[in-house]
Amino acid sequence: MNCPEHVLNSLNDWQVMATKRLIAICQSGGEFETEKDDSLSYRGGDAHAIYIDDQTKFDDFKMEVAEMFGCSISTVSIKYFVPGNRKTLISVSDDKDLERMIKFHGDSITVDVYIIMEEIVAPDDSSMPASSSSRTTLSEEVLPLDPALDVVDDTTQPNIPLGASLNSDDDTDNIDAHFDLPPGIAFVLPISVVPYEKHAKGAEQWQNTITGVGQKFSSIHEYRESLRKYAIAHQFAFRFIKNDGHRVTAKCKAEGCSWRIHASKESATQLISIKTMNPTHTCGGGAVSSGLQATGSWVASIVKEKLKVFPEYKPKDIVNDIKQEYGIDLNYYQAWRGKESAKEHLQGSHKDAYSQLPSLCEKIMETNPGSLATFTTKEDSSFHRLFISFHASLSGFVQGCRPLLFLDSIPLKSKYQGMLLTATAADGDDGVFPVAFAVVDAETNDNWHWFLLQLKPAVSRSSPLTFIADRQKGLQESISKIFKGSYHGYCLRYIAEQLVRDLKGQFSHEVKRIMIEDLYRAAFAPKLEDFHTSVENIKRISLDAYTWIMQSEPQNWANSFFQGARYNHLTSNFGELFYNWAANAHELPITQMVDAIREKITELISTRRADSDQWLTRLAPSMEEKLDNESLKVCSLQVLQTTGSIFEVQGESTEVVDMDRCWDCSCKGWQLTGLPCCHAIAVINCIGRNPYDYCSRYFTTESYRLTYAKSIQPILDVDSPMQNDSSQVLVTPPTRRPPGRPTTKKVGSQEAKKRKL
Repeated sequence: MNCPEHVLNSLNDWQVMATKRLIAICQSGGEFETEKDDSLSYRGGDAHAIYIDDQTKFDDFKMEVAEMFGCSISTVSIKYFVPGNRKTLISVSDDKDLERMIKFHGDSITVDVYIIMEEIVAPDDSSMPASSSSRTTLSEEVLPLDPALDVVDDTTQPNIPLGASLNSDDDTDNIDAHFDLPPGIAFVLPISVVPYEKHAKGAEQWQNTITGVGQKFSSIHEYRESLRKYAIAHQFAFRFIKNDGHRVTAKCKAEGCSWRIHASKESATQLISIKTMNPTHTCGGGAVSSGLQATGSWVASIVKEKLKVFPEYKPKDIVNDIKQEYGIDLNYYQAWRGKESAKEHLQGSHKDAYSQLPSLCEKIMETNPGSLATFTTKEDSSFHRLFISFHASLSGFVQGCRPLLFLDSIPLKSKYQGMLLTATAADGDDGVFPVAFAVVDAETNDNWHWFLLQLKPAVSRSSPLTFIADRQKGLQESISKIFKGSYHGYCLRYIAEQLVRDLKGQFSHEVKRIMIEDLYRAAFAPKLEDFHTSVENIKRISLDAYTWIMQSEPQNWANSFFQGARYNHLTSNFGELFYNWAANAHELPITQMVDAIREKITELISTRRADSDQWLTRLAPSMEEKLDNESLKVCSLQVLQTTGSIFEVQGESTEVVDMDRCWDCSCKGWQLTGLPCCHAIAVINCIGRNPYDYCSRYFTTESYRLTYAKSIQPILDVDSPMQNDSSQVLVTPPTRRPPGRPTTKKVGSQEAKKRKL
């Protein structure tokens, strides 16, 4: 359907607004048509646009829609399609539904909303379930209730069971409907029963899943599911008399009811055929809302499509939606079990995925030679830890990245939880470059030690490495022991957080903010005197805070003390890239999560390689910009040669540059960043040299392209085991850690090769 001009104008107006809002394109008066692929399209009618956001209340939205189309609010039904699925319309009936619709369309500018005008009428007898056969047929001439009639709230109406008879001989005379019936109308269904009609709408499509004797099904499972849907649609419960792989006999759960059905397998076709059926209920067809027929598989089939677009779909929301759409009361456990079943159907089994880890590790090393993939289990064969590093990442780090690694840990919210340990580097454009990651059962000193042991042979190089990581004692000891001669820079973010936690006394939020700002100034200060100036400011506020800072080993986090090369990187938040990837994949089984991360790394490498192919500069863009900014400051500087290679540079301050010593300026800027500072550039220009020749090689376009030169090859059939894998180690899901230090058995590439021999 083409949007009217006034709707398009509303869209253009919306795009220039600063606030983030969603435009609901409300369409009414048209018709739905079924396409060849069973999807629905909407033709004709009129459309209007309404602004909505997560603060919009459903009643306000519904009122605005009713006023817009000039109809009664009581006759308005609001529906929409979930993105990517135009086969099922979703109803909006309360604030929660409206909020969910907005979340579904969070990445869009608009949402198509369909306004359906519904008449409140008594349902005729032909559309009622077979279980209500005892009811008296209503008059064929049934008119809609006039919305203007004064109808008392349904809470004042008698509670009439759905199976109750409406014969004039019964007690209908006692029903106080509180309105006058139009001429010729024998009876109009009381308002208190209308919710049944609403609940039945979600199951209307199942009214005829069971048609009678002779109907055939491809399997017992299909027949059982059809029977359950039929019972839900007709609002009754049944119980199985016989239920096996060849035959299924069921009867109405109501005592003494004659409704009964029997189906069995045909010997000739192996199809399941209904052999006998008594469709009449002598129980009155009492309504069922207990969820007895709502099995986990049925709930899974209902919520599966919603889970695809809304992975955070909560059991309590499932309970509400099933009640609203089908009139079935589920308990929390039934909803949770249905959700888990749907997730397993969509994603595969979490439990089975652990058993496929040996196969996954072998496939990674076969498809990507030079990669590292290994795991360990505990004594009871339960999962302990998994280490992955692709050859493309290892090669890129060694060939093009600075000798600088960031270590971080990320909690996983998967079924079995655990932690993701990550090692990342900084490429020549200061972008995050993933080097290695591990999935472990918990963040412990032992697991960090194991992670670094796996990492060492892959990242060893002639120059000493610098690690930016937390200052926990176990990690500090592991770095110094495994990577001898390396440097450990404490992550400044962790230092700041720990200072705030350990602060004694009552300090306002503003005072704490000021102290943290001074802490950061002290950390980034290139000279010792600047460091002391900043910490003295803290001392004036709190002597305890000052003492804490001086005892926190500033030689491991402050620029003026640190001996290694950090290139002015003081935090380990390079792991945030992995955090985002893991957050999008944490619901997946472990093998699929690993492959999802692999896909992200592959995409990252491919995109950045393509981008760098277009570069015409000698340095990566961000470094080119930094060098240009420093060059702009040169015009105000005066260079004086003192003796030999030593120059004095005068400006706002006087600095000394020694050209015989690599990256040596008294301002410390050249040493800290790897790029010539303005003082060094002034001297370089003065002696007729090119500043590019004095930049770190890691910032060049050539090094950047070497970083992303290798590709990661796809891993086919991630979840399928290798052939002839009977000798592979059994891996079961993680268990609660027993007391004491567990022993582990290691399964890696070498042991895998031995098993094949």
